[in-house]
This record gives sequence, structure tokens and C-alpha cells, in this order.
Amino acid sequence: MAKLKVQEVIDVLSTLGGAPVGVADRLLTGNPSSLVRGIVVAFTATLGVIEATADSGADLLIVHEGAFYSHDNDPDARLAGCAVYEEKQRRIAGSGLAVYRCHDAVHRSRPDIVAEGLIRELGWQRCMTRHLPAASIVDLPEAMTGKDVVRHVKERLALDQVRVGGQLPESCKRIGVLVGYRGGAKLAVPLLERYGADIVLYGEGPEWETPEYARDAAELGERVAVVALGHLESEQPGMKLLAERLRACFPGVPVCFCPVEPALRIM
Repeated sequence: MAKLKVQEVIDVLSTLGGAPVGVADRLLTGNPSSLVRGIVVAFTATLGVIEATADSGADLLIVHEGAFYSHDNDPDARLAGCAVYEEKQRRIAGSGLAVYRCHDAVHRSRPDIVAEGLIRELGWQRCMTRHLPAASIVDLPEAMTGKDVVRHVKERLALDQVRVGGQLPESCKRIGVLVGYRGGAKLAVPLLERYGADIVLYGEGPEWETPEYARDAAELGERVAVVALGHLESEQPGMKLLAERLRACFPGVPVCFCPVEPALRIM
């Protein structure tokens, strides 16, 4: 069996979106010619994930978000002299891992792998009726109350709480789904106004946009609601799905998904 190299995995990841890789997708650390004995996929490269990946014997860590606290992959100027940044760099280097960020390719795939993973985790994969460039539409086979939709989402994603804006409808049949930082009014409001969603689920977004629209809609008597899951909470299922896809691509190499706890906790 031919030995797998980091660059071969990157080449497969780069084809997911059917377009040139975006600026976010790149090898953050490591050598593209290094051999791969195992792969770990995670939402982000926390110190715990780095340690667990190295301990597992894997050589390649694939993450969705940047390792250094920004969408920008070049943190040296911004974080120069930062003790936490420098210690994390030291630990990554000491682990010997190659760390690759796969962000744009999974979002550019059709359907968006990250949204597909969330919808599958919610058990709604057979209810997907439309994929828009940045959103998905789910049409439930039977109407649910808004409260039951929220309860279902929390149970399926193992969430203690979600944030709700607007007025939960008594009957919900159509749900708009937005993952990550796509919860702004530019994307969320058309799902309600143009596409007739009763509820919009999203990761996060500016709180002065979509939640304020939902507040005004409720005060005008409309029964529509928005539900903010959290950025990680909405996108982590997509990385779980990516790990499954990579297992199929590289059956001779162990591929593991490493879940990450949310960085913010409820007190």
C-alpha cells in the first residue's frame, strides 16, 4: 500500500468545494511531504485537541477554525509578545503535528458540508428541500410547535440552552438553517420573509440585527422566531460529517473525530 502524505489529504480537501481553495484554507503548521499514519478532525485546535491528537499517534489534525483566535491565519504581528500565543505555538511545534485548516472548501461544497452535518445531526436530512448558497430549507413532514422544535434541537445537539428571539409559532412546518457566523439580517430575514420559514436556526450573528427584527415582528403580531445555537454548536456536526467522508476516502488510515466543548460556559 502506498504511503499517504499530508499533501494528498490536502488535495482531496481542496476539491470539496468545486472551486479554488479560499484564503482561509491552508496548512498552518507542518510539512506537506510528511507521512500520515492517522488523522484527527476537530472544530478547532484547542490545547486539549492538540494533546489528544498527538497522544493518539495521528500525524495530521484538520480543523475548521483558525488556531490563534482570529479568522486571520497570520497572527504574528497581531499577537507578537503574547505569552499564550507563544506557548501554544511551542506546544504545536513540540507535538510534531501537521495542522490544516479546512474552512472555505466545506462551506463551498453543494450542499454545504457544515450545514449538511447539522441537519443530519438534527435528524432532518430527509426533510431538506432546498439548498441556497448560504442557507438550507427544511420542510418538516408534520407540523411541530415552536417549543417542540426548540426542545428537539436541544436534545439532538445535547445543549443545555439556546437563545430565542421573536415569538415561537404554535405551528412550525418550515425551518431555515444557517451555520456559523451567518445569522445577520442579510441572510436570516429573507428566510422568514421570502422563503416563508416559521423559525430560523443559526449559529451566531450581530445581536442588533436579526434578534431586533424578530422582536419587532413579534410586537407586530407575527409568530416567527429565531434560535441562536452558538457558532461551535452549529458547525461542529459538520466536522463530524467531514471525518466520515475522509474515512471513506482513506480507508487504510485511521480517521477520528474529536469533539470540542464550547469555550463559553453558562454560570
